[in-house]
Amino acid sequence: MSTQKLKRRVGKYELGRTIGEGTFAKVKFAKNTETGQHVAIKILEKDKVLKNKLVEQIKREIATMKLIKHPNVVCLYEVMGSKTKIFLVLEFVTGGELFDKIVNFGRMNEDEARRYFQQLINAVDYCHSRGVYHRDLKPENLLLDDRGNLKVSDFGLSALSQQVKDDGLLHTTCGTPNYVAPEVLNDRGYDGATADLWSCGVILFVLLAGYLPFDDSNISTLYKKISTADFTCPSWISLGAMQLIRKILDPNPMTRITIPEILEDKWFKKNYKPPVFQEEENVNLDDVDAVFKDSEEYHVTEQKDIQPSVINAFELISMSKGLNLGNLFDEEQEFKRETRFTSQCAAKEIITKIEEAAKPLGFDVQKKNYKMRLENSKAGRKGNLNVATEVFQVAPSLHMVELRKAKGDTLEFHKFYKNLSAGLKDIVWKTDDDMENNKPNERNGSHSNCS
Repeated sequence: MSTQKLKRRVGKYELGRTIGEGTFAKVKFAKNTETGQHVAIKILEKDKVLKNKLVEQIKREIATMKLIKHPNVVCLYEVMGSKTKIFLVLEFVTGGELFDKIVNFGRMNEDEARRYFQQLINAVDYCHSRGVYHRDLKPENLLLDDRGNLKVSDFGLSALSQQVKDDGLLHTTCGTPNYVAPEVLNDRGYDGATADLWSCGVILFVLLAGYLPFDDSNISTLYKKISTADFTCPSWISLGAMQLIRKILDPNPMTRITIPEILEDKWFKKNYKPPVFQEEENVNLDDVDAVFKDSEEYHVTEQKDIQPSVINAFELISMSKGLNLGNLFDEEQEFKRETRFTSQCAAKEIITKIEEAAKPLGFDVQKKNYKMRLENSKAGRKGNLNVATEVFQVAPSLHMVELRKAKGDTLEFHKFYKNLSAGLKDIVWKTDDDMENNKPNERNGSHSNCS
């Protein structure tokens, strides 16, 4: 692997590829150059925070997150700020999302589902006891470490647009509709704790059933089903699990089961192991205030390089499930929300070819250095499909291209990639499946055709 510097450095961290994106932020893989520790860095734009009047809320929630050290919550190590950005240095979790496990392998047996649900409730209970609410709990925000333990990400930071009014209730409808509680949808104010618990109930249903309890292509029909808790449990779910789900998915937040009651539930308690951990004392919160100060002395330095980012061996392995290099490229390609291929063409030529192939498919293209943003001008099932693309240098004469769904429907992303790949056949050296099988690309030949 090449030993060139990564494209960007923030303070003591070298930034690598983008591993997640949202409305307010993006997340990048990074390495602490002093310790060698690998982390994830969430980057927030200060102008968006100021525009939405979220400074005090974010300061409060970041400070609380620094105090939360729980085995089932992604750890926030430190906070940094530049003139234009806020950097949250987070624990890097290697096992992927629970969402992918469900989509690729379907429903779980009750023992496995119960273990994940127990860990989820442990995390939610701990954070609620410290006044922190997630507001967007869903399988995509539940990560797995290399030992298969659940880690909740973005606790207290997912729904940055939330505002608490004078009545002490949250009022902004947020989150993924299928997982949102009825009281959130009726816009009369809601309690963050009971709303989070409803989402936990939907997650438990999905783990056991393999599909959503509330789903409809018509949004008003979907809201009606949620508001009346109109769902049916499949026959394979046990009576104990079914009863617990119905107690959680109670449309009335005042009578909905509470976490202390869940902890005493017979089905939940089977093989239950309370988390064992030691809370840290004397946590330094000085960096939280420093992030928002205008003085240069509090700002972290940013350095940039216009060359493609270099993928090192650890990053390449980290794209797999856990640290198993054999799983680097998954067989279940149709369900993935990102895909990769390699090319021996120059980075600039790759960018040009992708642009030429995407535009006829109805996509607008934005370019910046060796990154691209492709957006479909027509809205799909979940809005406009938005694809983030980046070119990485693997070796001096070899590049890897990553296409990742940033917004929109996963199946529409897969269809888009299939259509796009037809226009890229001249530059593709090896596809995901070829790299997994370790054989030449039979359709395109063993080498890309670069001018």
